[in-house]
Parts: sequence; C-alpha cells; structure tokens
Amino acid sequence: MTERQYDAGDTAETAEEVEPIRLSGPWLNEDPAELYERIRRTYGPVAPVLLEGDLPAWFVCGYAELERVTADSRLFARDTRRWNAWDRVPDDWSLLAYVLYNTSVMFTEGPLHQRRSAAISDALADVDQFELVSLCERIADRLIDEFAGSGKADLIGQYAELIPLSAVAAIYGMPETETPGLVRDIASSMDSGGPESMEAYDRVRERMRLLVETKREHPAPDVPSRLIAHPAGLEDEEIVLDLLVLLSTAHQPTANWIGNTIRLLLTDARFAADLAGGRASVGQALNEVLWRDTPMQNFIGRVASRDTMLGGRQLRAGDLVVLGLAAANADPAVRTAGRDTAGNSAHLSFGQGEHGCPYPAPELAEVIARTSVEVLLDRLPDLALAVPPDALRWRDSVLLRGLTGLPVHFSPTYPVRGH
Repeated sequence: MTERQYDAGDTAETAEEVEPIRLSGPWLNEDPAELYERIRRTYGPVAPVLLEGDLPAWFVCGYAELERVTADSRLFARDTRRWNAWDRVPDDWSLLAYVLYNTSVMFTEGPLHQRRSAAISDALADVDQFELVSLCERIADRLIDEFAGSGKADLIGQYAELIPLSAVAAIYGMPETETPGLVRDIASSMDSGGPESMEAYDRVRERMRLLVETKREHPAPDVPSRLIAHPAGLEDEEIVLDLLVLLSTAHQPTANWIGNTIRLLLTDARFAADLAGGRASVGQALNEVLWRDTPMQNFIGRVASRDTMLGGRQLRAGDLVVLGLAAANADPAVRTAGRDTAGNSAHLSFGQGEHGCPYPAPELAEVIARTSVEVLLDRLPDLALAVPPDALRWRDSVLLRGLTGLPVHFSPTYPVRGH
C-alpha cells in the first residue's frame, strides 16, 4: 500500500482518489492505538477505509470532525437505508447486525427518535442509583463466591461478562432464574453471523415480547413498566426493540469496561501501590480506560444525506461514516489543548449529540463498572495476573475492545454469607 503524508493544505479528495486502508486485521486488535495514529498521520482527520469484505467507508479520527458529525444528525444521518453500497453487502457479512435498519431507537430520526429517546431517558432516570449499587454488590459477591475458594479465576468469563446483564435483567424486573439463559443468548446473538446467533437473538426478542406483555398486565417499579406508562404512548413493538437495544448496549461495552479496567489496575505500575487500598484508584482507572482503551472503539455509523466536505475530504450522498471514538480521544489536537484523562470526562466514548448514549445510561454503566471493580478488590486484595501481560489476547472486533480472558490468582477465601 502506498502511503502519503497528510498535509492540512491538501485539496478535497474523494475515496476513489485516495487509496483506502483496511480497518481490519490482527494489528487492529493487538495495537489499535498505533493503527489509528498511522491513519491520522497518513490521511488526516478523515480517512478512506475498507471494512471487512472490502466495503468502503470514511473513518473519522479527528476529535473536532467527530464532534461535527455527531452534532449534525440531518447531514450525518442514522437511517442506514441511505447507504450507497447495499448492493455489495453479502447476506453473511459479519457487521450486518450493526447496519441493518430496524425500527428501534438506534435507527430512527427526527421527532420519532426524540420521542423514543426521551422515553428511555425518563425510564432510566427513575432507576435508584443507590439501590443499583447494592444490587451490583450482591451480584458481584455471588459471582466471586463461586470461585473464591479456588484461588484462581478467569475474570472475563466468570465475572465481567456476567454482571452487566444480571444488573439490567434485575432493573427490567425479570426473575433471577432467567438471567443465566439471557446471558448466554445475548452473548450468542452478538457472535458474528450464523444461524445460532440468529436463533439466540430470536429467543431474546421473544423474551422481551413476553416481558412487555406481562408488565402491561402487571406493572411494577421497573424499566419496562415505566416505558409502557410513558406519556409518549409507545407501542409494544417499539418497547420490545428498545429493550433489546438497551440489553445489547449494556452487555459487551460495560463488560469490556470492567475487564479493561481490571487489566489496567493489574498491569500498570502507577496503580500497583494503591491496589491494597482498593477503591482509591478505581475511578481514575475507569476514566483512563475510556480515554485510552475505550470498550467501544468504533461505531458504524452515520450516512451522509448529501454531498459534503469533512476534514478536507469530499463525501458523497450515501457514503458510510465510521465514528472512530478511540482514535478521536487520542487526537493530539485535544491533548495539546490541555485536556488530559485525570478528572476529565470530555472523551467521546459514549458518543454525543442526538444519537449518543441516552442520559443517564452512561452514569448507570459507571455504577455497574465501578461497583464490580471495587467489590473485586475488596474481596481479593492480593489479586494478580496468572500470565504475563503480553500473553493476554484481545477479541477480534473492529468495534469493541475487550479481552478474551483475564486469568488471575489470589489467596483462597471464604464465601460471603447472606447475599
């Protein structure tokens, strides 16, 4: 591949005039920060890329450019039916689930989206965060009890991946006995393609349909009941789809946030001296992960509704735009402006604008992640990696940043009673 150094004075160029870079491959998983920096150095804040299957898109890695995209939902629209490359998308494309239009809040626009998003925000705002902390503490203690006596664990499969969905199932008012099956099906539905993932998705969707049906007949102080009673007058199918969106967005990103934070605490010398104190460094580590190793690396995406200029590039109507959240967080223009990670929440990890993560979902995710890490450190104060740090492996994903496993060892301890 021929690369050329980006010059801010370059004239506008289309994707056909600039050789694109592949946004895939092992280097993306092992060292995404280096790849994003190379893209920025070579192409500037907006780069032509090829997604899996050689499907073209624009990768926005500039902080200011990404802010512009997320702020202008008319020009950079969410309805992916506008995409001009649909005739080239195979039926088994691994990213199809993230771009295939449906009538959930993820893809709606304008007043319809505002109506749905407002209802979700109101339903989540009534979640008592103090009760959520207690709930997550009980879940964390129960999970730790299952491996505490062995002195070893995989903190991804046995801990981080289980807590977010267990917490969301509880605030949905679902019986605790249904949580293990829900966790399995959500994980299977997010695997790349195949009939098994579709069957798992159908089971989760049917479970949400039955949940809405039950809550309509027997309302309770939970999220589905509040959506049903909301003045927006949502139809059952709208609620089912939006509950599915909340489940999927709460699962893997929050699980990866937990896992990536534990990894940082166990591998970074800056935190080693504070681990015995447990909670002191957790907030700082959580925030640093969002800046430097964010669970949601990239988001697909937006579609240009008309021809436009962005970052010195000529985008055509129907062009797909990938939001490079991790790359934008690392934009030197932001760092030289005096923004750093300590106490700074100006990262773009939750998106921004009309289609950003609806308030207060980021706050609830932080409650789940923070409590999960704090309880773990309280219960297992001598926690340590069981393998060298460079032996840890990352999931194969262009969108998410998370470990396949996190093996640890610690002094065996007794279960906690009464949870």
